[in-house]
Amino acid sequence: MAKQATKYIFVVGGVISGVGKGIASSSIGLILKNRGLNVTAVKIDPYINVDAGTMNPIEHGEVFVLSDGDETDQDMGNYERFLDIDLSRVNYMTTGRVYKTVIEKERNLEYGGKCVEVVPDIPLEVISRIKKAAEIAKADVVIVEIGGTIGEYQNLLFLEAARMMKLETPKDVSFVMVSYFPTPGTIGEMKTKPTQYAVRTLNGAGIQPDILIARGDTNLDNKRKEKISMICNISADSVISAPDVDSIYDIPLNFEKEKLSDKLCEIMGIVCGKLNQKEWGKWEEFAKYAHNGKDTVKIAMVGKYFETGDFVLSDSYLSVIEAIKYSAYTEDRKPIISWLNSVDFEKNPEKLKELKAYDGIIVPGGFGQRGVEGKLNVVKFARENKIPYFGLCYGMQMMVIEYARNVLGLKDANTREVNPSSKNIVIDVMESQKEHLKNNSYGGSMRLGGYKAILQDGTVASGAYGVKEITERHRHRYEVNPTFIEELEKKGLVFSGRSPDGRLMEIAELPKKEHPFFLGTQFHPEFLAHPLHPHPLFTAFIQACIKQK
Repeated sequence: MAKQATKYIFVVGGVISGVGKGIASSSIGLILKNRGLNVTAVKIDPYINVDAGTMNPIEHGEVFVLSDGDETDQDMGNYERFLDIDLSRVNYMTTGRVYKTVIEKERNLEYGGKCVEVVPDIPLEVISRIKKAAEIAKADVVIVEIGGTIGEYQNLLFLEAARMMKLETPKDVSFVMVSYFPTPGTIGEMKTKPTQYAVRTLNGAGIQPDILIARGDTNLDNKRKEKISMICNISADSVISAPDVDSIYDIPLNFEKEKLSDKLCEIMGIVCGKLNQKEWGKWEEFAKYAHNGKDTVKIAMVGKYFETGDFVLSDSYLSVIEAIKYSAYTEDRKPIISWLNSVDFEKNPEKLKELKAYDGIIVPGGFGQRGVEGKLNVVKFARENKIPYFGLCYGMQMMVIEYARNVLGLKDANTREVNPSSKNIVIDVMESQKEHLKNNSYGGSMRLGGYKAILQDGTVASGAYGVKEITERHRHRYEVNPTFIEELEKKGLVFSGRSPDGRLMEIAELPKKEHPFFLGTQFHPEFLAHPLHPHPLFTAFIQACIKQK
């Protein structure tokens, strides 16, 4: 039987950003994968930045790092988690990245001396990248999410690329619009007009949606489905209701109840198998944990990227939050996560006593000096009061600094990033990074992506992983200064994971006889935590929290 042509599903947003395109894309991919199709995903971000690495997490949310080191949008993490796959830089593009490539090609005479124009050359480069992602993955279906909303000026070229692909192979390209249906409190009625305008705007780009996913506070009723059908030229059964839910992991289940995958397979003209009940059952069972759990586990997340005006941006640490959930669900616990600003513990050390109300503490990654002393106060409190502590990247560096100050007696111990004039720089810039910093070369220049580490037998880390060698994803410029390693170890700190050459300290911990769980990683284990495959270190941490509770 001849292989079917690769199909492309473009997912676009209407009315507002943040409407849930990434989760909708991930959910569609999960369902189609469970129907026997090989699925991959591509994210298009409309900003001029070449990647997400130089953006402020308060404004943009988490930077998700792929195994090959690409710094991407957090939706790439959603794709990997839902589809249980590893993606690469070929699956991610920005306006800046596309233009940069086209300009470099022009400079290298790859256009043969012709006049290079925004149209068609920019859309053609976009199409080339999408097709390359399909080819590498040998995909049956490629889900392409276009960030932002269809009405934004910067998305015109990406919509043009989608239109050109549809024109070239009409049967192989389909469109899903995720649009918002507001219910103004003073009116008390769900309104369809914003979505009507959004669809007309998409029509203006030469594109007609095949499926419309209706996001809102409540279910979309039949009357409004019929109205959207008539005005937006789309069949009523292709309007999918997607009300707010308690857990994003219910969304694939809700989509399938509305027979979304049947509609997509019909639209794409593709032969889909029936749902793999064994695998689908695993997801259904996992999704139940988000609502159940015989008890709770209370986790304090102490960071500094939470405040944005009068709001709290937990998306700064999205992967960490999800990793906590996966491991807690495995232990039949519902996690209660509190976001605590490290600056508060710096200004008012008396607040540290409030940490005793938590079963465990996590200090995640970060940069810069704001809130550092508060984090160090938290680490000291967790160590001395035997509260399970898990430090991620910067959180491990804080752990080493605190130990050097309060156990080794090096009162001015610090990281060069915060205080380069300190006499005891226990966290120093990596040798490979010095030239980058000297030349102000910041974008894409950190130690990024997957690197191997060797674990020491008989340690907490070794017991959690159950293997000798691991590969984890990194994103940092600084490391434990080798000058202090021997002195730290003599005083009881164990470096239980090291790079294969023994030079880079990957995991630091205290033995279980000294502390129930006091461990930090230079890498970011949260990037490899998946719903059906929780990360072993997060699971070990949650188990310690439960035992402590």
